[in-house]
Amino acid sequence: MTNAKPVRILLLIQGIYFALTGLWPFIHLRSFLWITGPKNDIWLLKTVSALIIAVGLTLLVAGFRREFNGAIFTLVLSSALGLMAIDIYYALHDVIWDIYLLDAVAEAGIILAWLVVFLKVKSRITRP
Repeated sequence: MTNAKPVRILLLIQGIYFALTGLWPFIHLRSFLWITGPKNDIWLLKTVSALIIAVGLTLLVAGFRREFNGAIFTLVLSSALGLMAIDIYYALHDVIWDIYLLDAVAEAGIILAWLVVFLKVKSRITRP
């Protein structure tokens, strides 16, 4: 349990960003493909999107319940870091469109914000 407002705000921001990003291909596939480029395997796009939605919803639940622990911290950082690394690697190798570099910037911002907040409130993180 945490009462740290910055932690809760970041959980909600990242949760909303992930949930909306993951929902987009389900809500309007055509606009998603128009912005991000064509995909060979729509089933894979939807699988990844469903997983991003799951992470986003988990972060939203944690934010609303004011729960933050080592597992949630691992999830916020590893999910943002993983998506950022994939965005950068495949955009620079011309596998995906460069628009994904904007997402990489967003993910980097999320990571930086978490590191700053963690350093300020690390004593409030509950440990199992």
